Amino acid sequence: MIKRLISLLFLAWVLGFAWFALLPPMPAGPEKTDAIVVLTGGPGRIDRALERLEAGDAKRLLISGVAREVKPRELAATYKRPPQLFDCCVALGFEAEDTRSNATEVATWVARRNYRSVRLVTTDWHMRRAEYEIGRAVGDKVTILPDAVRSEPSFATLFREYHKYLAGLVGGLLGL
Repeated sequence: MIKRLISLLFLAWVLGFAWFALLPPMPAGPEKTDAIVVLTGGPGRIDRALERLEAGDAKRLLISGVAREVKPRELAATYKRPPQLFDCCVALGFEAEDTRSNATEVATWVARRNYRSVRLVTTDWHMRRAEYEIGRAVGDKVTILPDAVRSEPSFATLFREYHKYLAGLVGGLLGL
């Protein structure tokens, strides 16, 4: 009986990892949302969020997890965008240091503005955990549109992220 349970758990783990690694989230289409949120930490993320903002998919953008010393004008220059775009439409979040604190920062920002939908931009391998954590933080009254930035993660990155995702799910089930 114990051997079967262990075998079933192992099979579930293997199939789960195969799903996680072989079927990554994809970029979203041009759907409109109240806002866009992007989590710092990976190439292409901020570029993708700015592209969707400029395309009119939302009117505001939160960049979560920005280093405290970074200024909006510096980001505008780095990403070759007009400073006016950052002045009118981009908010910088300085509180987050990891995915869970990103979720708290996003939830606070979204609630303060009474947004009901957000486009979440992060790397494909990070999307499932980020969407789960932010979904827990914002609650079921906010719709999240996942918009994954395509990447080519290493096996080690996928393996580590899969286990972080599982830990987050278990923590959520336990109310942590």
